[in-house]
Amino acid sequence: MSGEQSKEGRVAPERLSPAELRTLFLFESLNDAQLELLAEHGRVEQRAGNSLVFAEGDPATCFFVLLEGSVVLSRRVRGDDVEVLRSDQRGVYGGANHSYLGDRIEQAYLNTMRALTDSSFFVLPAAEFGAAVRTWFPMAVHLLEGLFSGLRRTNTVTGERERLVALGALSAGLTHELNNPAAAALRATSALGEQITGMRQEFAAIADSRPVGHRLTDLVELQEAAVKRTATVRQLSALDASDAEDELGDWLDEHGIDNGWDLASTLVAGGVDTAWLDSVAEAVGEAQLAPAVRWITHSIDTELLRAEIDDAVSRISGLVDAAKQYSQLDRAPQQTVDIPTLLEATLTMLRAKIPPGITVVRQYDPSLPPILAYGAELNQVWTNLIVNALYAMGDEGTLTLRTRRDGDRLLAEVGDTGPGIPPEVRPRIFEPFFTTKPVGEGTGLGLDISYRIVVNKHHGDIRVESRPGETWFRVCLPLPDDRPDSVGEHP
Repeated sequence: MSGEQSKEGRVAPERLSPAELRTLFLFESLNDAQLELLAEHGRVEQRAGNSLVFAEGDPATCFFVLLEGSVVLSRRVRGDDVEVLRSDQRGVYGGANHSYLGDRIEQAYLNTMRALTDSSFFVLPAAEFGAAVRTWFPMAVHLLEGLFSGLRRTNTVTGERERLVALGALSAGLTHELNNPAAAALRATSALGEQITGMRQEFAAIADSRPVGHRLTDLVELQEAAVKRTATVRQLSALDASDAEDELGDWLDEHGIDNGWDLASTLVAGGVDTAWLDSVAEAVGEAQLAPAVRWITHSIDTELLRAEIDDAVSRISGLVDAAKQYSQLDRAPQQTVDIPTLLEATLTMLRAKIPPGITVVRQYDPSLPPILAYGAELNQVWTNLIVNALYAMGDEGTLTLRTRRDGDRLLAEVGDTGPGIPPEVRPRIFEPFFTTKPVGEGTGLGLDISYRIVVNKHHGDIRVESRPGETWFRVCLPLPDDRPDSVGEHP
């Protein structure tokens, strides 16, 4: 190669000889005449580190082959740049890959390529590259055209189905989980209205009896004390609660208070005992005792219902937070995430799918640090692995989620006690469209998608070990300061 330094400091376009072109794996099988043609029309271009090579959506005018340096490919997804992969392998290529299709498709760059380090490229004009491929390999062009069109249609259909299945699982799980606390809050709200009405009626009864002023003040203070006691009461066992209700029921009957047995359960739930009721009787006198006790009972019931509503709303808020954590809707695609938190968010979303006979075991290493990752996509991995584990076990078994350190990597493991994966099937489980499920129950894309998310996007690894009664899917992810700069993949 030869070239001159420009006034702006950039290296002027250079040429590669046919012999140099043959050292690139893409061109190694071309004949001398074909190499001569490429050498004549191609040129060498330099790019500084962290500079743009080509941008997604721009007209695809050139085909780029990496000679030296490292590059990263990304795509724009809903306004965010998502890394597809990175490479420093000499000969990897990108750009006008589909120029051989001519005007059959819009010729635009499908990705954005940036140079991570100072890099050099062999660059061919798209028109020349497309014409050469069509002329030299007409049969291959027809095959590639069919493959391109078929894959595009297949990816569209299967991609939509996968998204619908994922959305269905998310919405079904979330709806099921939200229904219980929402129904509890609705019931408590309805009952709260009745208790407030009862409080007003009992207070009116107390007022009608014209109590001495200080007694009314004492009664209000006792009501406040009862509410505070309710907030801090210790939960009794069923046997102890029954004994306490019997004792309070007897006290209420002795003091001529009607429906004492109905009041006793609420008073016990609020932590009231006979000694405390003696202080009420002393404070208000016998004339106002019955309405006073009922008024205080309504107050305790109101506080219990308020706490129930607060708990239900907190559960709803927690579920919404788990859904946001699962989908990562309000976060950048790549951020620092805690793997156990993501696993727990996924479990919450899938809780409706977990049969009663499945025991969930968690074994998280608390010393592991957060890592830089694509949280929403890792949640898709956990979803696929957990759903597969549940399918394998059926109605009974143990699902184990575990995180631990494996040397300089974080290991997240999903284990099940199902029948295991047969040895003859194991090598193919990460292949696209391969599934062991009956027709209509699986697309064969879950593990393929998981593999690409873990390996291509996170520069990690995913492995499986299986024998009857014990299967482990192990996801290895780089810990901080151990993320590789490149992987040997073709852009």
